[in-house]
Amino acid sequence: MSSKPQTLFDKLWASHRIGSAGDGADLIAIDRILLHERTGGVALKMLAETGHAVHAPSRVFAIMDHIVSYRADRAADDARSPGGEVFIRETRNMAQYAGIHLIDSNDPRQGIVHVIAPELGIAIPGASLVCPDSHTCSLGALGALAWGIGSSEAEHAMATGALRVNPPPQMRITIHGELPEGTGAKDLALHIIAQHGASGGKRCAVEYAGSTVENLSVEERLTLCNLAVEFSAFTAIIRPDDKVFEYVEGRPFSPAQEYAHRAAEQWMALETDEHAEFDYELSIDASQVVPLVSWGTSPAQSSAIHTPISQKADSRAMAYMGLEPGAPLAGLRIDGAFIGSCTNGRLSDLRSAAKILAGQKVASHVHAVCVPGSQQVKRQAEAEGLDIIFKSAGFEWGAPGCAMCFYAGGITFPPDARVISSTNRNFEGRQGPRVRTHLASPATVAASAVAGMIAQSESSKPEIDA
Repeated sequence: MSSKPQTLFDKLWASHRIGSAGDGADLIAIDRILLHERTGGVALKMLAETGHAVHAPSRVFAIMDHIVSYRADRAADDARSPGGEVFIRETRNMAQYAGIHLIDSNDPRQGIVHVIAPELGIAIPGASLVCPDSHTCSLGALGALAWGIGSSEAEHAMATGALRVNPPPQMRITIHGELPEGTGAKDLALHIIAQHGASGGKRCAVEYAGSTVENLSVEERLTLCNLAVEFSAFTAIIRPDDKVFEYVEGRPFSPAQEYAHRAAEQWMALETDEHAEFDYELSIDASQVVPLVSWGTSPAQSSAIHTPISQKADSRAMAYMGLEPGAPLAGLRIDGAFIGSCTNGRLSDLRSAAKILAGQKVASHVHAVCVPGSQQVKRQAEAEGLDIIFKSAGFEWGAPGCAMCFYAGGITFPPDARVISSTNRNFEGRQGPRVRTHLASPATVAASAVAGMIAQSESSKPEIDA
């Protein structure tokens, strides 16, 4: 056995490596496979047509989230996109035929795959997970080896329990210092991408480390890892600690109580050894992070709300967004506001927005929508009265799903609408034809919805010298 110091990623990879697959690739054992109705039914159908069965049905989960309707009174087959009910029914039928776990549209466990995987203990430290969705890297926040794949890879993983993968290079991003009041994980993630570029992750397995990361809650870590794919990372991981061990304990698919202590002992070894080497190292001062809003068509094109947009800003992005260099984002009129998604649809996200919205009203010209990330989040939020705050302020309160994170046909914001959104992507047409999307934290989205223009919450406004 090699005595060379290992990174956290090295340890996760080695524990799942079956052997060499040739040409530098390895054969990696897959512990759990997540599917959703947009592509899951397709992968299951492809597998059935080849005459193969699912290798380990108990390890595969089909979840309705991408194109289910977000209307509060939705029926089981209701989709938010024309013809979407076909995908819902096919995924349901194929999941039942294959004997895998099915978390259907109105199941009390339902929600966005990357939100419910941690909630249900499907994602746990040390596990390997794949899903036909690029934001699967979110689950690395628990110390899991998780990455996005395609439908054909999902088919192969279901049939064999393994995938052929090239080991990626590795990067450590060490973040120290205290985040300023009113600044959160979303702002931190946008800061990293804006500072180092949308390709800054270099297809690496990125480990987030440092005192700032240790002080983040589990939900904030999920947000940070979620945006790693927008940084062009292969995946992201964070060393599991007592916060994570406490978070996963007792969840339906976590280790049973009699094995919990043994599991925790094994998980404690999931950390980077002293003197372990990375291909790349970055250092971030958290005290320099401010609330950010994207101005362009990439998360990398983000700036502080009161900072003038650079004169050298990308001309195509500026043209699409209808902006001019030299002007700040603050005060820019918006038409829509969306809070939700696998990035910022968790309970802590809704709480931060509700704190801003309490006793306030959304501007009359703004179409505001909040969609909880899961049924569990929705129930907890309603138990705390957060739904009343959102609805009283003028937000539509939706049923869990990806909703207005991406356009899939059907209901969306109108063409040329300017929207501020707690989601993760803002490329051309992401939220609808010609819709202009500004990415921000839930608190900034809430403050902007009330102001009717891009604005900061009071707690995060910069001090002005007299």
